[in-house]
Amino acid sequence: MKIRQVAVLGAVAALALTACSSEGSTTTPDPSATSGTGTATGDAREITMWLAGEDTPEELRTWLTDEFATTTGATLNIETVEWGELLPRLQTSIGNPDQTPDVVEIGNTQSPTFTTIGAFTDLTPHLADLGGDKLGPEGFVEAGSVDGSVYAVPYYWGSRYVFYRTDVFEDAGIEVPTTLDEFNAAAKELTTDEQSGFWLPGQDWRNGISWVFAHGGDIAVQEGDQWVGQLSSPESIEALTELQDLYTNASKAPKDGEDAEPWTAFNNGDAAMFMAPGWARWSISEDLTENVGAMALPGTDGGAAPVFAGGSNIAISAASPDQDLALEALKLIASEDYQTMLAKNGLGPSNSDYNDLIGDDEFAEAGRAAASNAKLTPASAGWAGVETDRIMEEFFAKIAQGGDVATEAAAVDAALNDALN
Repeated sequence: MKIRQVAVLGAVAALALTACSSEGSTTTPDPSATSGTGTATGDAREITMWLAGEDTPEELRTWLTDEFATTTGATLNIETVEWGELLPRLQTSIGNPDQTPDVVEIGNTQSPTFTTIGAFTDLTPHLADLGGDKLGPEGFVEAGSVDGSVYAVPYYWGSRYVFYRTDVFEDAGIEVPTTLDEFNAAAKELTTDEQSGFWLPGQDWRNGISWVFAHGGDIAVQEGDQWVGQLSSPESIEALTELQDLYTNASKAPKDGEDAEPWTAFNNGDAAMFMAPGWARWSISEDLTENVGAMALPGTDGGAAPVFAGGSNIAISAASPDQDLALEALKLIASEDYQTMLAKNGLGPSNSDYNDLIGDDEFAEAGRAAASNAKLTPASAGWAGVETDRIMEEFFAKIAQGGDVATEAAAVDAALNDALN
């Protein structure tokens, strides 16, 4: 795969990168650089870091800004950019040295859109300082890589697993399921007029895709230079038919609903189970603490099913005039102190040496089990267009609303073929 100077993001806009040469080369941080308004020691200089949403706790943000000032003498300005605004803002700013963030958090599925056009600095020479062979999950490294070079490193990961009401299971006489068939049966049996056995809004493809992965299906695969949609494969059709049964008989969530805050229904007593990244644990009502269990979604033959991995990568803009300071910020993120804080706040650290610090309770165990088999979306530059056009959300909502599975799957594969190539 060649790094291109310009890429079209789905049907949105063209992203021109003035930071790229005509050969599509990228910048490598120069620790001796003195760009910016200050001196080589960082006096009076400042850089900007974009963090997506509110996933990074305030404690970690404060530590970063304080430690950055102490170690560099410069200022780190952290700006929160909501997930829905991240892609459009990057499209208009990433190639402009006067507008670009110096360091940016980006969703793991969005990384290929920018790595493949030279938007980010090549971090390969600095991997030893950023975690080396401990960097992971591996899928995140792959999502941030092009032709063997790494342009966006993992920031944090969050495994999707199932939260369930232990008291509801006990009252119904249902054992914790160990296979996907048992899970599906439990979800339907726990459903009443007032309660969903499993809370699953129609547009929640990030959880729903786990059934496709579990049955051996996929979103798309690369054949030569082309991406080919796989949601109409026999394996995917079997999974989507099974999922449609759950939408109909196990979930009272809106059939066109989004995946935001599934714990709300759980907290209100409207759901016996929901599925989310591990950090959802901290949003569950304290009143339920004694009656909440956790499990990895079971696979078809037992063990953990493949699930969609949540989390982010982080990168340096190739257009940043302060490459040296931006690299120092990434080194702080890779430090023992920061990695420890990530883990203790329920965010999977990018250095696997700190994974055990997430804890040893059933929530941590469920998270690690789910992470062991997690998958990502296709590593195509066109995936951002899939997200912008909400192709997956619309497809899963049609399945939830009772659409013909084979017909809708064939249509979405055609849309994926157009978007990804």
